[in-house]
Amino acid sequence: MKSILAIPITLFMSLLLAHPAFPHCEIPCGIYGDEMRFDMIDEHITTIEKAMNQITELSKAGDKNYNQLVRWIGNKEDHAKEVQHIVYQYFMTQRVKSADEKDAENYKKYVKQITLLHQMLVYAMKAKQTTNLENVARLRSLLEEFRIAYFGPGYEKHVH
Repeated sequence: MKSILAIPITLFMSLLLAHPAFPHCEIPCGIYGDEMRFDMIDEHITTIEKAMNQITELSKAGDKNYNQLVRWIGNKEDHAKEVQHIVYQYFMTQRVKSADEKDAENYKKYVKQITLLHQMLVYAMKAKQTTNLENVARLRSLLEEFRIAYFGPGYEKHVH
């Protein structure tokens, strides 16, 4: 009897504890929306900035609304995590191509892109930890530097 129940219980627990799948796939399907990912990161950065401002404002209030404060803190952290997810899952694993050190030009481009992406990960982490708007400004600056390093000079033609 116990073994009969073990299978459905195990199946149920497996489904309950399964992690949701996130786009974009690693199949490789060849369908990429690079400009859209830049727009998404920019929107997340703007939301982080608004959350930081709201947290600061709510923290100064004499009669604190802790419910709203907690909601804004969670929102800020969620958007910073989304920035990190796009950076590592989309760009670092799928779009930025590694280069052989012998190919100096491509290797230099690769190192520049990976360095900028790593810095974006770090500043997204700092945005989770603080309400320091300098972290938002640095994230925004890094995104623009990466856009140029990724698309090359004249990247404006890629922007919507």
